Amino acid sequence: MSSLPAAGGAGFTARPARGRVAVAVAAVLALLGGMVLGPARVAAAPRPVEYVVVVGAAGLRWDDLDPVATPSLWKLAERGSIGALSVRSARRLTCPADGWLTLGAGNYSERPPAPPVAGQCTPLDVSVEVTGDGGSIADQASVSEHNRSRPWGARPGALAEQVRCSTAIGEGGAVALARPLGRVDRYAPEPAGGDLKQLLAQCVLSAVDAGPVAGAGPERKAAAQRADRLLGEVLAARPERSLVLVAGVSDTEAPSRLHVAIADGPGFGGGWLMSSATGRPGYLQLVDLAPTALSALDRARPAKLFVGQPAIRASQERPSALKDAVAELGDADREAGAQGKIAGRFFLVLVILQLALLAVMIPVLRWLRRSKTRHPVPPPPGWFLTGLEMILLAAALAIPAALVTDLVPWWRVPRPGLLFAGLGVAVLAALTAGVWFSRLGRRPLGPLVLVAAIATAVVGLDVLTGAKLQLNGVAGYSALSGSRYTGLGTIGFGVFAAGLLLGSACLAQRAVTRPWRPPLVLGIGILGTVLVGAPQLGADPGGAIALMLGVCVAAALVQGGWLTMTRLLTAVIAGLSVTVVFVLVDLGRPEDERGSLGRLLSEAGQGQVVFQRLAEANVVAFASSPLTWLFLVGGLYGYFVMLRPWGGLRRVFGLYPAIRGGIYGGMVASLVGGLVDGAGVIAAGAAAATMAPVLILAGFRVVRRIEQHHTGEQPRVKPVDMRQPEEGGAVDGNGNANGNGKGYGHPAERRPLST
Repeated sequence: MSSLPAAGGAGFTARPARGRVAVAVAAVLALLGGMVLGPARVAAAPRPVEYVVVVGAAGLRWDDLDPVATPSLWKLAERGSIGALSVRSARRLTCPADGWLTLGAGNYSERPPAPPVAGQCTPLDVSVEVTGDGGSIADQASVSEHNRSRPWGARPGALAEQVRCSTAIGEGGAVALARPLGRVDRYAPEPAGGDLKQLLAQCVLSAVDAGPVAGAGPERKAAAQRADRLLGEVLAARPERSLVLVAGVSDTEAPSRLHVAIADGPGFGGGWLMSSATGRPGYLQLVDLAPTALSALDRARPAKLFVGQPAIRASQERPSALKDAVAELGDADREAGAQGKIAGRFFLVLVILQLALLAVMIPVLRWLRRSKTRHPVPPPPGWFLTGLEMILLAAALAIPAALVTDLVPWWRVPRPGLLFAGLGVAVLAALTAGVWFSRLGRRPLGPLVLVAAIATAVVGLDVLTGAKLQLNGVAGYSALSGSRYTGLGTIGFGVFAAGLLLGSACLAQRAVTRPWRPPLVLGIGILGTVLVGAPQLGADPGGAIALMLGVCVAAALVQGGWLTMTRLLTAVIAGLSVTVVFVLVDLGRPEDERGSLGRLLSEAGQGQVVFQRLAEANVVAFASSPLTWLFLVGGLYGYFVMLRPWGGLRRVFGLYPAIRGGIYGGMVASLVGGLVDGAGVIAAGAAAATMAPVLILAGFRVVRRIEQHHTGEQPRVKPVDMRQPEEGGAVDGNGNANGNGKGYGHPAERRPLST
């Protein structure tokens, strides 16, 4: 099999064993680090009870609660544990019928007919036929069949199937507790006054529909008060040793919001609610309610049917005053809602501007690669080229700047979009100026080094301090999506992988001799892998595997020379070793503490259904994110523009051969990480948004310096270093990388620029 050429270097002849041993040692250390960190610790599960009563009110939010208008809800929240409830179902907007069905299935479900029109949910209208003490829903069998054929394979009524008897009060309760063929064990259209105590004591599990809380102003306040009065009746009639769960089970209109979750009973005395599925105090999912009920009743949970985990009281204490805790939850709801609106606009604008910038750079690069005899047209003026350099630098820093902007609570003002835009521009200008006016920023690779350092530091420090900028951040993830609540998100992973591997490659290029470059890259990569994969930090085992694979690719190429089969196999074996042990460590944890990778593999018995979910998630992400366009266009741009003789990147590879390893490693890590997490090429698009502008800038500066040497112009940055060529790093007259250290073009093209 023929070898693949890598720019700059004389082959893998200089102490090849050292690189292979370094890869093996690095892989073992990464695995040991993952084992030592182990699973994240959570509070102990609550004690079993004899009864569970679920009270649901579609649309109920934390800003609906008031100590005077809703006293029952307020007192229950003071006494019990509380959290923000994400009501994700099989549809983007969860309406009451979908919410109640998802609650009873413990899995993402939807109830035909078609979803709401124009973002408005229709009132819950389900025909429940009363038969004696029970009831039945005629179309439940078809609803069950519809959901089983969907990627999540939900089984409506799975919660009721785990207990001998259940009681439903109201249409919503009937939808939640109807068994797969439609039978409801005990049913009452509404609370039966003085008989409510007896009704709730008949079965160990009850679901009560407190009606929707919709609209705005006095109408919404009146609906919340009706739900509060019904809750007061339920609390007065609740059996002894019972757990009461109050949930805003769905949205009532677009956009989606975070809703009320309260648990009152043994083990839930005051505090924040959470589950091992969310991993963050104060956050709970709708699909967590079914496993919570069964866990409280000490019943077995159908792990292959439920996707949520039991709720627990988090060890972190909430504010002593309930009004402060409610204010925090309401603020989280506002932030999540604002993030959903602004994130899409931010990335759409970013992608459009970056694509326009790529188009502008094509004629500029071709102008610079000129000959006075063949192309007498003068190049653009110096001020124009300097402006382009600054714009390229700002484009690369846009996503880190958006993360930093989330340090300011911009979502609390009436016009959050305008404030975010203003703050974002100010932060971006500050970061760009800091890089531009620094000594290192004036050198050919200086912007690349500094952008990589800033991207790695911003994301890494955020993860180390609890990933507060990731949750509900414009460049992070939203609690409303119901996919992640803690750790490192998809976009953050792409930026982090690109910055870490590019930065480590630049450091290896200038700080150590060639034989020691792979160990240096691997050492930095190990730290990044542990940061990404540790449950207490990044909590992304799939991303850790992808990052380690990218690190191995970078280490194999960072010396320059030829990509031999030995290098390739060494990188693959190291990556597979890390993958296997990360999987084994994740599978070795308790079932309710596993990460997304362990849960996916533990469900492998479902075969096609599991991988169908992942494939569908990747397709949806690929089709819906504007970052997909940046990834696709960026890849074509790199091949047809940047790697042309006039594009400058091949000259960069020839002068600084380690850079190629960082680029390819970052591309591999971000692409694999996004696909494993079901995010399509979003991570790769975020990596491209960070890498591409500074790579163009590096090539642009190299070409510009060489042309200035041809014409005798005075360069702005530090001039060409004519004294000592990089070992093995040279380019020929066409800009091609030459691995033997001998250039064939102009003397300025044979010697490196000072970095």
